[in-house]
Amino acid sequence: MTAAKEMDRVDREILRLLATDASLSLAEIADRVGLTSTPCWKRIRRLEQEGVIRGRVATIDPVKVGLPVSVFVAVETADHSSDWLQRFAEVVRSMPEIVDAWRMSGDVDYLMHVVVPDIAAYDDFYRRLIAALPLRNVTSRFSMERLKAAPLPI
Repeated sequence: MTAAKEMDRVDREILRLLATDASLSLAEIADRVGLTSTPCWKRIRRLEQEGVIRGRVATIDPVKVGLPVSVFVAVETADHSSDWLQRFAEVVRSMPEIVDAWRMSGDVDYLMHVVVPDIAAYDDFYRRLIAALPLRNVTSRFSMERLKAAPLPI
Protein backbone atom coordinates (compact mmCIF):
# COMPACT_ATOMS: atom_id res chain seq x y z
CA MET A 1 0.00 0.00 0.00
CA THR A 2 1.18 3.53 -0.70
CA ALA A 3 2.32 5.37 2.39
CA ALA A 4 0.74 8.78 2.90
CA LYS A 5 4.11 10.48 2.51
CA GLU A 6 4.55 8.90 -0.96
CA MET A 7 1.40 10.50 -2.30
CA ASP A 8 1.83 13.89 -3.86
CA ARG A 9 -0.57 16.83 -3.99
CA VAL A 10 -2.24 15.55 -7.16
CA ASP A 11 -2.89 12.08 -5.69
CA ARG A 12 -4.42 13.67 -2.61
CA GLU A 13 -6.61 15.99 -4.69
CA ILE A 14 -7.82 13.03 -6.79
CA LEU A 15 -8.71 11.20 -3.56
CA ARG A 16 -10.54 14.25 -2.17
CA LEU A 17 -12.56 14.58 -5.38
CA LEU A 18 -13.50 10.89 -5.51
CA ALA A 19 -14.36 10.80 -1.80
CA THR A 20 -16.72 13.72 -2.30
CA ASP A 21 -18.27 12.54 -5.58
CA ALA A 22 -17.22 9.20 -7.08
CA SER A 23 -19.51 9.81 -10.06
CA LEU A 24 -17.21 12.50 -11.49
CA SER A 25 -16.02 11.67 -14.97
CA LEU A 26 -12.35 10.99 -15.62
CA ALA A 27 -12.21 14.12 -17.79
CA GLU A 28 -13.63 16.26 -14.99
CA ILE A 29 -11.21 14.88 -12.40
CA ALA A 30 -8.27 15.35 -14.77
CA ASP A 31 -9.32 18.92 -15.49
CA ARG A 32 -9.69 19.78 -11.80
CA VAL A 33 -6.24 18.41 -10.90
CA GLY A 34 -4.48 19.85 -13.96
CA LEU A 35 -3.75 16.62 -15.84
CA THR A 36 -4.83 15.09 -19.10
CA SER A 37 -7.05 12.02 -18.95
CA THR A 38 -4.39 9.34 -19.48
CA PRO A 39 -2.02 10.30 -16.64
CA CYS A 40 -5.01 10.91 -14.37
CA TRP A 41 -6.42 7.46 -15.19
CA LYS A 42 -3.00 5.90 -14.49
CA ARG A 43 -2.89 7.57 -11.06
CA ILE A 44 -6.41 6.41 -10.19
CA ARG A 45 -5.60 2.89 -11.38
CA ARG A 46 -2.38 2.83 -9.28
CA LEU A 47 -4.29 4.04 -6.21
CA GLU A 48 -6.83 1.25 -6.79
CA GLN A 49 -4.14 -1.42 -7.30
CA GLU A 50 -2.33 -0.31 -4.14
CA GLY A 51 -5.54 -0.55 -2.13
CA VAL A 52 -5.74 3.17 -1.35
CA ILE A 53 -9.03 3.32 -3.26
CA ARG A 54 -10.95 0.28 -2.02
CA GLY A 55 -14.07 0.86 -4.09
CA ARG A 56 -16.50 3.47 -5.31
CA VAL A 57 -19.93 3.57 -3.73
CA ALA A 58 -23.05 5.71 -3.63
CA THR A 59 -24.01 7.35 -0.35
CA ILE A 60 -27.57 6.28 0.36
CA ASP A 61 -30.00 8.01 2.71
CA PRO A 62 -30.93 5.28 5.24
CA VAL A 63 -34.30 6.86 6.01
CA LYS A 64 -35.35 6.80 2.34
CA VAL A 65 -34.57 3.07 2.09
CA GLY A 66 -36.42 2.15 5.26
CA LEU A 67 -33.47 1.96 7.70
CA PRO A 68 -33.95 5.02 9.90
CA VAL A 69 -32.72 3.54 13.19
CA SER A 70 -28.95 3.71 13.87
CA VAL A 71 -27.66 1.92 16.92
CA PHE A 72 -24.13 1.93 18.30
CA VAL A 73 -23.55 -1.39 20.01
CA ALA A 74 -20.69 -1.83 22.47
CA VAL A 75 -19.69 -5.44 23.13
CA GLU A 76 -17.59 -6.79 25.98
CA THR A 77 -16.36 -10.37 26.04
CA ALA A 78 -14.64 -12.52 28.63
CA ASP A 79 -13.09 -14.73 25.95
CA HIS A 80 -10.18 -13.36 23.90
CA SER A 81 -9.07 -16.67 22.42
CA SER A 82 -8.21 -16.95 18.74
CA ASP A 83 -11.16 -19.27 18.15
CA TRP A 84 -13.62 -16.88 19.79
CA LEU A 85 -12.21 -13.90 17.86
CA GLN A 86 -12.53 -15.77 14.58
CA ARG A 87 -16.11 -16.82 15.36
CA PHE A 88 -17.05 -13.27 16.36
CA ALA A 89 -15.62 -11.89 13.09
CA GLU A 90 -17.68 -14.47 11.18
CA VAL A 91 -20.85 -13.47 13.06
CA VAL A 92 -20.21 -9.78 12.35
CA ARG A 93 -19.68 -10.46 8.63
CA SER A 94 -22.85 -12.58 8.47
CA MET A 95 -25.18 -9.93 9.92
CA PRO A 96 -26.07 -7.34 7.26
CA GLU A 97 -27.47 -4.95 9.87
CA ILE A 98 -23.88 -4.31 11.03
CA VAL A 99 -22.52 -1.69 8.64
CA ASP A 100 -19.32 -0.89 10.56
CA ALA A 101 -17.45 -2.74 13.28
CA TRP A 102 -14.25 -1.96 15.15
CA ARG A 103 -12.11 -3.79 17.71
CA MET A 104 -11.46 -1.27 20.45
CA SER A 105 -9.10 -0.52 23.27
CA GLY A 106 -10.46 0.60 26.62
CA ASP A 107 -13.56 -0.50 28.49
CA VAL A 108 -15.32 -2.13 25.50
CA ASP A 109 -13.90 -4.75 23.20
CA TYR A 110 -15.94 -4.04 20.05
CA LEU A 111 -18.07 -1.19 18.73
CA MET A 112 -20.56 -1.76 15.95
CA HIS A 113 -22.83 0.53 13.95
CA VAL A 114 -26.12 -1.24 13.28
CA VAL A 115 -28.93 0.02 11.03
CA VAL A 116 -32.47 -1.34 11.22
CA PRO A 117 -36.00 -0.27 10.25
CA ASP A 118 -37.40 -0.15 13.79
CA ILE A 119 -36.97 -1.20 17.43
CA ALA A 120 -38.56 -4.60 16.82
CA ALA A 121 -35.96 -5.30 14.11
CA TYR A 122 -33.22 -4.25 16.52
CA ASP A 123 -34.61 -6.61 19.15
CA ASP A 124 -34.48 -9.44 16.59
CA PHE A 125 -30.89 -8.50 15.71
CA TYR A 126 -29.93 -8.36 19.40
CA ARG A 127 -31.43 -11.81 20.10
CA ARG A 128 -29.55 -13.33 17.14
CA LEU A 129 -26.31 -11.68 18.25
CA ILE A 130 -26.43 -12.90 21.84
CA ALA A 131 -27.48 -16.39 20.72
CA ALA A 132 -24.56 -16.63 18.29
CA LEU A 133 -21.75 -16.72 20.87
CA PRO A 134 -21.03 -15.91 24.52
CA LEU A 135 -20.75 -12.20 25.35
CA ARG A 136 -20.12 -10.59 28.73
CA ASN A 137 -22.07 -7.41 28.06
CA VAL A 138 -23.87 -5.70 25.18
CA THR A 139 -24.75 -2.01 25.46
CA SER A 140 -26.92 -0.29 22.85
CA ARG A 141 -27.01 3.43 22.19
CA PHE A 142 -29.66 4.71 19.81
CA SER A 143 -28.80 7.67 17.60
CA MET A 144 -31.20 10.60 17.77
CA GLU A 145 -29.65 12.58 14.90
CA ARG A 146 -26.64 12.32 12.63
CA LEU A 147 -24.76 15.58 12.81
CA LYS A 148 -22.02 14.90 10.30
CA ALA A 149 -21.04 12.42 7.62
CA ALA A 150 -17.91 13.42 5.78
CA PRO A 151 -15.14 11.97 3.63
CA LEU A 152 -11.70 11.39 5.14
CA PRO A 153 -9.74 14.63 5.77
CA ILE A 154 -7.08 13.89 3.13
